[in-house]
Amino acid sequence: MNTLDSSVTIFGDWGTSRLRLYLRQGKSVLDRRDGPGIGALTASPRETFLDLVGDWREAKPSLALLCGMVGSRNGWEEAAYAPCPARPDDIRRRLLRIDADGLPVAIVPGLSCVNALGGPDVMRGEETQILGALELNPVLKRGRHLLALPGTHTKWVVVEDGAIASFLTAPVGELYALLREHSILAKAAPGDDPESAEGFARGVARIVEQGPARLPHLIFETRSRQLLDGLPKADAMGFLSGLLIGSDTATTSSWFGGLGQVSLIGAPALGALYAHAIAALGGTSVSVDGDAAVLAGLTTLSSAKNSGAHVLA
Repeated sequence: MNTLDSSVTIFGDWGTSRLRLYLRQGKSVLDRRDGPGIGALTASPRETFLDLVGDWREAKPSLALLCGMVGSRNGWEEAAYAPCPARPDDIRRRLLRIDADGLPVAIVPGLSCVNALGGPDVMRGEETQILGALELNPVLKRGRHLLALPGTHTKWVVVEDGAIASFLTAPVGELYALLREHSILAKAAPGDDPESAEGFARGVARIVEQGPARLPHLIFETRSRQLLDGLPKADAMGFLSGLLIGSDTATTSSWFGGLGQVSLIGAPALGALYAHAIAALGGTSVSVDGDAAVLAGLTTLSSAKNSGAHVLA
């Protein structure tokens, strides 16, 4: 067993809404703890982290490697974006190193790019999942591939020969929440049930029929179908979700030159919605577990290529 296999490390995925910490020995997870996201802290990131890993220090971890919004301006300390195209070595070189009461901490930088529309784009945390997806499926390291990370701010990512070449962000989840909670669209019928699968499929079908350019007009059907067709609230909210995800997917297909097979990284439930939209638009998809991708990505970033020792040790 080499040094890398036996060493103890702490890995962390610290986003806006939650923190997931893993105590690892080699590739084995010894313990896991959850904590508040950067947007829900009641103490400083440093204090929160040290409190959560307190007794883990007895295992003498050689480093703590953290990704996500912990490296944002609102996080522990800002880690400057690495530009695309980016490979693991490019990201490793930009790790932000911090000392936390004697424990070496490294924060993964996010990525920046000029996207397919000619505008600036950024991500934090997703880069680690992408690197992990490439390790979990090495086929993605050869040729050109499209990956999607559904979420509050969905990322569509082009990978070319193992490098993260560019990406495009759509705040689909945020738009859905705003329209559901703060617009008149959701107030035409009573009820607060989860959106229905039937309504979602109907929304995607309308996008396929009319095209994503008509999204602003189609969105109002969320209200008019409740008022005139008696569409139940759950179906209307599913319809709205289908319109937004269908439009996002259709637009992406146009700039990528067709969907082909898309690797969907993240939570299974949301991934299944995108898989439906991708299939409706003629593509196929394969699911990649988000937690597994994070751990695989952090493992890649914690060790030098073809080396038995941690780059941060």
